[in-house]
Amino acid sequence: MMKLSWVWIVIAIAFLQLVTGFLDFNETELSLIEAYDYGVSKLNYNPLMVGLTLIASASAKGAVCLDGTLPGYHWHRGYGSGANNWLIHLEGGGWCNNVRTCVYRKKTRRGSSTYMEKQIPFTGILSDKADQNPDFFNWNRVKVRYCDGASFTGDTENKAAKLQFRGQRIWLAATEDLMSRGMRNAKQALLSGCSAGGLASILHCDEFRNMFPRTSKVKCLSDAGLFLDAVDVSGGRTLRSLYNGVVGLQGVQHNLPRICTIHRDPTSCFFPQNLISNIRTPLFILNAAYDSWQIQSSIAPPSADPHGYWHECRLNHAKCSASQMRFLQGFRIEMLNVIKGFSQSRENGLFINSCFAHCQTERQNTWFAANSPEIRNKAIAIAVGDWYFDRAGVKVIDCPYPCDKSCHNLVFK
Repeated sequence: MMKLSWVWIVIAIAFLQLVTGFLDFNETELSLIEAYDYGVSKLNYNPLMVGLTLIASASAKGAVCLDGTLPGYHWHRGYGSGANNWLIHLEGGGWCNNVRTCVYRKKTRRGSSTYMEKQIPFTGILSDKADQNPDFFNWNRVKVRYCDGASFTGDTENKAAKLQFRGQRIWLAATEDLMSRGMRNAKQALLSGCSAGGLASILHCDEFRNMFPRTSKVKCLSDAGLFLDAVDVSGGRTLRSLYNGVVGLQGVQHNLPRICTIHRDPTSCFFPQNLISNIRTPLFILNAAYDSWQIQSSIAPPSADPHGYWHECRLNHAKCSASQMRFLQGFRIEMLNVIKGFSQSRENGLFINSCFAHCQTERQNTWFAANSPEIRNKAIAIAVGDWYFDRAGVKVIDCPYPCDKSCHNLVFK
């Protein structure tokens, strides 16, 4: 009997570790990759380390993280020609769609400022070095930390579970605080974001534009935020199910663009494909055609692949079978169909490369380096800069895999 009890304890611990590992991966948007890349950056690029600022005024506005702690951001002041220019970058980190996952999340840096790093490296689009970030290096550069789990859009609470869903208030508190610190005088401003933050930069794009006078040049950039309402490998819709939980649990529906919600259900209006054509502010969409997070957690998640047929493929594209690659090519085609109407606007920009990647603005080696990904001999940083400063129209779409040899493809062990 004692031996049997120990067996069940071991099984329970293993299961808990598996669940915790899956939740952490699903909700932190490949956090292991972030940590790895920061290590590479420290080794090769000696990045600027920027301290965390908690927003003291946020508490009075009810603008708090999941656990009730103050939200925060990292800000490096601009100088010279960039002193009155502002780049606001919204952190990514997945979503939580039910009480269980949100309770788990509030004990991490994705749900509480208690667990946030006190300093983070500014690399890629946040770098302070002209040779690494040619167009934005001397701007005021801000990374807003993500601790609500609904892409900065929720506004409700769950008293029983002691959960605060205040993403919309955090967004407003952060921008109001930055306005008081000089952003109201911005001559040029860019709202960007990665992953769940890339979705947030789409959702808040027109709001951001309306915070400034018409004389200010204001645009938005979404990196790896083009999450598709796509069918998974089992024929289901894993991401729609996840989003449905997020929207319902966190009161997101009240903060979604009305131009969408008068025609569609709230969950559909959390998908960027139903929003991008109606955004009035110039928007740049940067996305990998074979987005690693979407393949891992939306297209071929373990829940849709109980027999593990996709296990090797989802970790390493080189191990995909011919039929699996056909499925992934179909996903790319779906992405290209989604952006057709959006791309017709002269003011919008587009960079869709055929890489197995996720979040290419934050990582130095994908943003701007000697061997960065390119389309038509143009790196991502140059493409974004050309578009923002109106040096050239940028609407570039890569040929399908495997033609692009410049990719930094992500492979998981």
